[in-house]
Amino acid sequence: MRARANGIVVDLPSWPVRVRDLGLADYTQVWHEMQAFTATRDARTDDEVWLVQHPPVYTLGLNGKREHIHDSADVPIVACDRGGQVTYHGPGQLIAYVLVDLKRRNIGVKALVATLEQAVIGLLDEFGVAATRRSGAPGVYVNDAKIAALGLRVRRGCSYHGLSLNIAMDLSPFDRIDPCGYRGLQVTQLSALVAGVDIASVSPHLVEHLLQQFAS
Repeated sequence: MRARANGIVVDLPSWPVRVRDLGLADYTQVWHEMQAFTATRDARTDDEVWLVQHPPVYTLGLNGKREHIHDSADVPIVACDRGGQVTYHGPGQLIAYVLVDLKRRNIGVKALVATLEQAVIGLLDEFGVAATRRSGAPGVYVNDAKIAALGLRVRRGCSYHGLSLNIAMDLSPFDRIDPCGYRGLQVTQLSALVAGVDIASVSPHLVEHLLQQFAS
């Protein structure tokens, strides 16, 4: 199955889900919309996956320390309610926010993290890139460099926030922080490993792998 991120409802046997493509959207606005969605959903609300890119922004998770941002330059900093430390978002990075009723699906946060990681690993394998997990440091890595970061929040048994996958972006803002709180952690992106990729060419594949993982 090849799913397109165009706002359609995908009816899988075990997971009816609405996939939305928000394009380029302000981080704080989307974050507050996720909070509102989670606060007002009920047992009949379909799960949703929001695909988005953000204008340049550093985000600090609940455990985030500003000492991990060495020089923000003119990039805004937003303290938010996801888990984890500091990361950077910018155009050319594909973000998938997963708004999932974990209680209804009977899965926990660890299982959700593993599901998101495996979706990215499967996508990268499709492009001929071998990727791995790292114990104690959620995300996906290629040759010890981080290519995808995870940060989640659970309220009322439902998740929001999600994963960010570096596709074809300016990576230099990562040089001004300790990515995910790790000094010296290298980051990479898919365009450095596979020629000719961009958000448009990768996005449908990420949707497909997310659907496969959640349907399994």
